[in-house]
Amino acid sequence: MRKLLIGLALASVAVPASSALSVGSKAPDFTTTGALAGKAFKLHLAEQLKHGPVVLYFFPKAFTKGCTLEAHAFSDASADFKKLGARVIGMSADDLPTLKEFSVKECRNSFPVATADAKLRETYDVVLKQKPEYADRTSYVIAQNGKIVMEYTNLDPAEHVQRTLAAVKALKGK
Repeated sequence: MRKLLIGLALASVAVPASSALSVGSKAPDFTTTGALAGKAFKLHLAEQLKHGPVVLYFFPKAFTKGCTLEAHAFSDASADFKKLGARVIGMSADDLPTLKEFSVKECRNSFPVATADAKLRETYDVVLKQKPEYADRTSYVIAQNGKIVMEYTNLDPAEHVQRTLAAVKALKGK
């Protein structure tokens, strides 16, 4: 009985739950559909990285309070990201018609948003545990060489823009 209890105690300790891909790992490449200023297009991560670093942020659901606040914050900071040569891309499980509307109304035509299907959410380890049909709120900064240089997961949208902008500045030596 004692061995069983020790075994159970050891099993419940130790391995922390991974909430995202780790810094230093290669960002998985993907192609999906997205929208910018209400217009649909194909989004290929490798193509985006040819132009500079990418801020890839996953959000749970378009037009919800937190996701709208986060989209507004990224829109407000879009000129700062552009000055640093970085591209911002929002990702969610929403369908393309919803993202077309969200790209205009909440992203204010400043940056694209794209669909993250179940496989892509799993690949990026951003499946929201409470609601697996949604993405967890996770932001990545991906260097031009495809390596993840920053990861931040928190359902509160308050610090995502600040943290990703600081990571892009550090990447650019500013």
